[in-house]
Amino acid sequence: MKIMRNCSTKAIYAFVYATMLPALLATGQAGAQAPLPDSPAIEAQAHAMLSKLTLEQKIALLGGEDGMYTHPMPSIDLPRFKMSDASVGVRTWGPTTAYAGGVALAATWDPAFAHELGQSLGKDARARGVNFLLGPGVNIARAPVGGRNFEYLSEDPFLNASLDVPYIEGVQSQGVVATVKHYALNNEEYNRHNASSDIDERTMREIYLPAFEAAVTKGHVDAVMNSYNLVNGVHATQNHFLNIEVLKNDWGFKGILMSDWGATYDGVASANNGLDLEMPSPEFMNEQTLVPAVKDGRVSESTIDDKVLRLLRVELRYGWTRRPQLDPADSTYSVADRAIALQGALESITLLKNQGHLLPLDPAKIKTIAIVGPDAWPAVTGGGGSSYATPFAAVSTVTGIANFLGPNVHVLYSRGLPPMQDVLRQTQWQGGVKIETFPSADFSGTPETATRPDVADWRQVQWQPEGKSPRSIRYTATFKAGAAGNYLLIAAAAGRDTFKVMADGRQVLEEGNSEGQVPQSATLELSASQNVQIVADYVPYAAGTRFGLGMAYEPDLVSADAKKFASIADAVVVCAGFDPETEGEGHDRTFKLPWGQDALIEAMAAANPHTIVTLTGGGGMETAPWLDKVPVLLHTWYPGQEGGTAVAEILFGKHDPEGKLPVTFDRSWPDSASYAWYYPKGPDTTLHETGPNGQPIDYTIQHVKYGDKLMVGYRYWTTMHKEPLFPFGFGLSYTTFRFSNLHVPASATRGAEVPVSFDVTNTGKVDGAEVAQLYVSDPSAKVDRPERALKGFEKVRLAPGETKHVTLTLDARSFSYWDDSAQQWAIDPGKFIIRVGDSSENTPLNATLTMK
Repeated sequence: MKIMRNCSTKAIYAFVYATMLPALLATGQAGAQAPLPDSPAIEAQAHAMLSKLTLEQKIALLGGEDGMYTHPMPSIDLPRFKMSDASVGVRTWGPTTAYAGGVALAATWDPAFAHELGQSLGKDARARGVNFLLGPGVNIARAPVGGRNFEYLSEDPFLNASLDVPYIEGVQSQGVVATVKHYALNNEEYNRHNASSDIDERTMREIYLPAFEAAVTKGHVDAVMNSYNLVNGVHATQNHFLNIEVLKNDWGFKGILMSDWGATYDGVASANNGLDLEMPSPEFMNEQTLVPAVKDGRVSESTIDDKVLRLLRVELRYGWTRRPQLDPADSTYSVADRAIALQGALESITLLKNQGHLLPLDPAKIKTIAIVGPDAWPAVTGGGGSSYATPFAAVSTVTGIANFLGPNVHVLYSRGLPPMQDVLRQTQWQGGVKIETFPSADFSGTPETATRPDVADWRQVQWQPEGKSPRSIRYTATFKAGAAGNYLLIAAAAGRDTFKVMADGRQVLEEGNSEGQVPQSATLELSASQNVQIVADYVPYAAGTRFGLGMAYEPDLVSADAKKFASIADAVVVCAGFDPETEGEGHDRTFKLPWGQDALIEAMAAANPHTIVTLTGGGGMETAPWLDKVPVLLHTWYPGQEGGTAVAEILFGKHDPEGKLPVTFDRSWPDSASYAWYYPKGPDTTLHETGPNGQPIDYTIQHVKYGDKLMVGYRYWTTMHKEPLFPFGFGLSYTTFRFSNLHVPASATRGAEVPVSFDVTNTGKVDGAEVAQLYVSDPSAKVDRPERALKGFEKVRLAPGETKHVTLTLDARSFSYWDDSAQQWAIDPGKFIIRVGDSSENTPLNATLTMK
């Protein structure tokens, strides 16, 4: 060791790789440069490099630069390392392959595919010289309106853990660090910088942390990213319980804990509570803050050293300084990647309704097909925000079906709905709109008044002279109905703007405090010639106005060509749901479909009994207005660049649908177990922290109480003996399956593994895939537990008449709960029930096990 400390940095590199590279060559992984394990040699080299740094140099390494790079240190031959946003594609550095990731990956219920996806993402990253891939996201889908559910996985911790481990292993096998995020409890986008997830430890340990725990202890992930939100009143980036007690002590995490971009709020607090790397730049953990803190004892230099050593160990294990990360053996554009993207889409698309066995369609009987809706063209590959990957080429539903059917079938396309700006401009307000601009944010003071024919400033900012903020604006107008019926009222703003809209004195729309937002809509039932007064109170966050307000008769929203096409087609495919503008990072989405889409679906169903609805989005959404009027419902999630091809192959029977719901499909948003607990309640609090240059900063914190506790998703529905619209794990097929011959030991000793075996048979006429799901119930527990919890599953592919014998093994955690008083996992002796089936609601096989 003394000899190594006296060697040059380059000489130590040569020693490490001369002794360890042969092992890589023997495994055939030299090209991919899978990371080396920790070793005394690597530890010695990391300490040797550290010893050459001044305090100021060490601190410089704790912050990023240029948006997506770590800080270089030429004095120890340390270059900067490149990062990229991820989850569904290597996003940051130009066009790429856009995969069916996130919630779509969860809908595959296929760990083997998760590993393939991770490998492909790792290769894509190497082809762009990327060292750190900023994914996967593994937060729990607590509520259907969560803005980033689409890029996370599911509502169940076991399913998330089962998928994130092989994903991470696949990425890191290619010499790229995976970054599991967002640690922790980032379950909504509403006011995410200032919302505190207030939660008890048992709920945290059982529901919200297991996917992160598995990523660390089983997947050996080398980077973790903190979230923006607070947890129990403390920002995640400076949360001692999360970062030190749990992540680094309980789980033994040896890698790098980085902040999300702009998620650091106090340099000293973050340094002392586990944050290793501030991204994208050292705004808080910088020389100006930390050097004085080290010198006066508020931060120890050993704390700084630990952070630097973590960075150096990862760099040494991956060999990034020995060879360029940009690998010419990998292709920036990969045909093989397209096959993986298609596989993900095919495995994830979930058939929820197939009345009268309308699907699969017979191509020979289809002469004309109508494809309508906002998501029909262009392709909707993913949700919005930092996960969105721009594909080289994407297949829309229109082009996918047209390519599949060939030139002899007429394909008719219509968007079906007008652009929103047209609705805003064409609204006929009686006598125009009165606009009162108040010199305050609370509608006090004497307003300036004006009149305009419309309110269509949304996305067309009308900049105000300096000195006009803060201000609030009230719009007052009267709308006169023509024919009797339903009228759609639409309001939209942007950024952190807020508004409330009243109709005849009754509030019907509201937008609160988020970084971004989506248009809001409400349906008003009006009689012929009825007048309704609309008052909108709008508070812009910044200079200018970015507000839109309009009304339209719902039957007139649907275009005439869409109605005509539907009436003459042999079948209609309505492509509805969300897109990167209506679902994405920085804001939550609505449970209702975006404006006008309910009316479009109803119009198509009225025109053609063979109407198929495909939904795009990150989870459940409202279907009540039209579900009983359409025979087929297909959930495509966000299917990536090959989604259109996958939809066509499933609609026409080339591929049997095999997706299973990774989330419960609620009948309505108020039906969700988290509805009553989702938004902040109770008084706000003030948090006093220290800014970048030592100045005090006060944050107003809103508190989100996790009063739903363990009752997330199907745990709530099964415990309450209620039925959702579609249960967790549900998905239809063109074939049928039977479960039989369950075998469970009569008894077991606490802590011992328990084998569970059963048969799955394809009783239908076509090849198909089934996901056998195993749930455990603990009716004799000393504490309240959910009625059942997923603890095992396996995807099986069967030919007609084929049977497969499946064996799943339950470990101690399968039977455990977190004991707050003992601060450990516990198993109560007594009766357990093992349930096997194809969803959380349908478990035809069950057996009792006595735990001793």
